[in-house]
Amino acid sequence: EMQLVESGGGLVQAGGSLRLSCATSGFTFDDYAIGWFRQAPGKEREGVGCISNSDDSTYYAHSVKGRFSISSDHAKNTVFLQMNSLKAEDTARYYCAQDPSNCRAFPRDKYLELWGQGTLVTVSS
Repeated sequence: EMQLVESGGGLVQAGGSLRLSCATSGFTFDDYAIGWFRQAPGKEREGVGCISNSDDSTYYAHSVKGRFSISSDHAKNTVFLQMNSLKAEDTARYYCAQDPSNCRAFPRDKYLELWGQGTLVTVSS
């Protein structure tokens, strides 16, 4: 069974950092990209970033570029989202998703079928 499990969310003060993890299982890790998305209360889901696990290329939304970074541990089939200089507007539930387009379609998410359950990030100002 293919599965994605996020962890690492929590409460952090503005300016602080968090690292989210997306543990994957049930598929060949290097054959898929993994995208990170977030949804704040009352807002539409938006793309945060994407990593191609075939060559570790990364792509970021303008709103997080320079503050967030995505990396992969190929030995552990896990993708990380390092979030620095957090702002109150980063508060959201963060999700990872399997991306069969190798990030070519990022940040579009309507076609993505495999998602984790999400992890909540709350940034206090």
